Amino acid sequence: MRILIIHNFYQHAGGEDIVFRQEVEELKKDHTVSTITFRNRKGWRGALQFLAYPWNIYAIYKIKKRIQDFVPDVVHIHNMHYASGPAVIRTIKKQGIPVVMTLHNFRLLCPSATLFFQGKLYLDSLTKNFPWKGIRLGILDHSRIKTFATACTHFLHWKIDTWQSVNRFIVLTDFSKQLFLSSGKQFTPKQFTVKPNFVDIRTADSPRDNYYVFVGRLSAEKGIVELVAALKGSDKQLKVVGEGPLTKTVSDMIKGCDNISLVGQKSKKETMQIVASSQALIVPSVCYEGAVPLTILEGMATRTPIIASQLGAIPDIIIPNETGWLFDPYQPSSLLSAIEKFENSNKKDDIVENAYLRYKDKFTKTAVMTQLTDLYHQIIKE
Repeated sequence: MRILIIHNFYQHAGGEDIVFRQEVEELKKDHTVSTITFRNRKGWRGALQFLAYPWNIYAIYKIKKRIQDFVPDVVHIHNMHYASGPAVIRTIKKQGIPVVMTLHNFRLLCPSATLFFQGKLYLDSLTKNFPWKGIRLGILDHSRIKTFATACTHFLHWKIDTWQSVNRFIVLTDFSKQLFLSSGKQFTPKQFTVKPNFVDIRTADSPRDNYYVFVGRLSAEKGIVELVAALKGSDKQLKVVGEGPLTKTVSDMIKGCDNISLVGQKSKKETMQIVASSQALIVPSVCYEGAVPLTILEGMATRTPIIASQLGAIPDIIIPNETGWLFDPYQPSSLLSAIEKFENSNKKDDIVENAYLRYKDKFTKTAVMTQLTDLYHQIIKE
């Protein structure tokens, strides 16, 4: 197949960028692949990009020319916010090429993209025709202007049927699919395919040490503040791997605290070794994740017990007493109770093995990439 893949990089690297690079690398092994990438800029360049978001003539010209030169069988869009913009979908369709689009977040349902605002879930926009309350609150980057502009862009493209012309939306979990379909927007069930991300992990077996571990971006929606507050001063050792906007906050919280250590950003190899040597991985997300967090998949792949938040799609994967342990991330006592249940469980080995087998069945590179290429063949045939 000849596959054209489009991706828009944010200013700060994230999980979407990893998935884009992983899938391109794998597809190139068996197919002819071309990529077009954009990057969000800062300052006046960023302001111009944002103004062009509803109808970016430069992005339209660039993609139209690449289609004419490359002649793809299918186009796959990962992210288009905001240096490329949704009008490129119309350009692709006018060329008679089927379009696949991965919905890595919830931006088509809410300008926030994360359904998270001021430290808690924000779901008001889900069933609204236009998110006036979200605009008033400034739910995108605390900016009313950016929230309004994004909402108007998406509303415009609903009205002119841009989103309806996508042949298939890839969502990463069943939970996300149901959220999109129940939103009242003009989606149809046939437009959605559930295809998870994959992880490809190889670690040497190592003995378990006496600590728990958090891995991820240190930001409000990941629940790091709630996790540190719950375990601070307890008899549970915690290693925090990662960095982000709350790095200083976490550092200040653990001053004088001898049971929590902030180890910072580590290489993938070092991170996986820390995970593989821990008692368990704790995933305290306080938002709806667009996908099963990669850290959960990495924990499953390394046969590490998972203690995770019972929000969003996570309970679809982490099932109590079957593949892991769950807790309410807003209740510190719930986390401590989950840890106690884990430590006292006589089924740990069985639960960990169940999780590993689920990873092998659903989330390996081979399983996920086969599903993706089968989808391409299907929409080309359609």
